[in-house]
Amino acid sequence: MTKIYFVRHAQPEHIWEADRTRPLTDEGKGDAKVVLDFLKDKQINIFYCSPYKRSIDTIIETSFFFGKEIITDERLRERENGLNGNNPGMFQKRWEDHNYHEVGGESISMVQQRNIQVVSEILDYNKEKTIVIGTHGTALSTILNYYDISYGCDEFLRIIDWMPYIIEMNFDGRQFMNKKEHVYIEKEFKVKARADK
Repeated sequence: MTKIYFVRHAQPEHIWEADRTRPLTDEGKGDAKVVLDFLKDKQINIFYCSPYKRSIDTIIETSFFFGKEIITDERLRERENGLNGNNPGMFQKRWEDHNYHEVGGESISMVQQRNIQVVSEILDYNKEKTIVIGTHGTALSTILNYYDISYGCDEFLRIIDWMPYIIEMNFDGRQFMNKKEHVYIEKEFKVKARADK
């Protein structure tokens, strides 16, 4: 059995314009310790992560604890956001039609395709290991939807305030077996501040 702990990042500085370098708030940095507290007895073999700062910073203390480097992969990044792409109406449109996207943004299908490609490779390279993957709200939701097609907009909105959020998924080879939610800290939802990030 291969086990993956997906870790959605802790609370970021919503007013920070550059998505890739957006840091965690001081509160978010403190909440990252909750991630370490949960994972420190899990015998993690390897860490993968989105290249975005907020995701790396959420799991970096845990990787240090295990003496492991974090392998970043561009395909694990969050959804590219276009003009006016982060509001409840747009969330609904994208989840109703996975190929829909605003100008300059990515669709659910586009995000899902690249995330599942790298997750499949991670599963192939790390059979029978325990893995951490640092991720984002929309990116994680597309992964969950791939393995469970009933996962949609309501489920995405359910976790949108959860930063950090840890969900365990177990696999036999590439075959998804089961999932279990473990940890989340609920934060204020900020629609106007890139809330699906």
